[in-house]
Amino acid sequence: MTSGVIPLPSALGRRVDDFARTLMRQPPGYHVDFLRPVGEPALLPPASLSWRIFKNPVTVFIGGVAAVLLELAEPRVRDAVWQHSGFRTDALSRLRRTGAAAMVTVYGPRSKAEAMIAGVVRMHGRIRGRTSEGEAYDANDPELLDWVQATAGFGFMQAYHCYARPLRAEERDTSLAECRPIALLYGAAGAPGSQADLYTLFEARRHRLAASPIVLEFLDIMAKVPALPASVRSLQLPLLKAAIDILPLWVRERLGLGDRWNLRPQARAVVASMAGICERIVLPSSPAVQSCRRLGLADDFLYRRH
Repeated sequence: MTSGVIPLPSALGRRVDDFARTLMRQPPGYHVDFLRPVGEPALLPPASLSWRIFKNPVTVFIGGVAAVLLELAEPRVRDAVWQHSGFRTDALSRLRRTGAAAMVTVYGPRSKAEAMIAGVVRMHGRIRGRTSEGEAYDANDPELLDWVQATAGFGFMQAYHCYARPLRAEERDTSLAECRPIALLYGAAGAPGSQADLYTLFEARRHRLAASPIVLEFLDIMAKVPALPASVRSLQLPLLKAAIDILPLWVRERLGLGDRWNLRPQARAVVASMAGICERIVLPSSPAVQSCRRLGLADDFLYRRH
């Protein structure tokens, strides 16, 4: 193995690390120490593809937005999220809770990750209602859980593939298969374990996906909420467009996300450059690096070229 790390002057390195820390900041009242307990393994091993994919804060942001758009395309998931979360009133905290949950799931000590997932399952048990169209929903419905897990698997994998490093077909299968045991903890027994499974599920749900003003409201909130440091806030809209750009074309058309949301070639190059830089710069404050330290691995373990 050789190191793919780009050495940076200390001042610039701190700025990049601050940028990543802002993207992955844990919300108030939500704190997991990725450095401890020393030696405690995560749900996934450090050699997994997931550990490499989730280390990149740019593609995690893009993939997370793409996953939410796919979730909101399913009316039952859409209204379960919109009617039972604080997204409208405190979007930033809601985003950070979602991002923190992803980091804990992949990198956190197993005991903390399992406890967090159990808490999410209990919370889902209290979420029931009816969509604006009058259809009943239950957040622990296995069909909806499978969809949420599929959208997350697709979003993070596709963002990494498109903007950080192209993944071979077998790596894409691996990425989905690795997360199947975690999906089972959430109750998603039918979550896809391969690309073929993923595309089959997408095709089976095609008839259920629908446009909604909520999708556009979500994007409007995301364009305005201060998710990035002020010095790079101008990049927030291109990152949103990058998320829309990786959606299947038929999903984008179904949701009515037209030319306004096109990612221009120059902006695509900027996004890819950002993702590429974060792929080759060790971010000491990131959950990925801190979890490597917890397990006695070198800071650049996930940045080495195999």
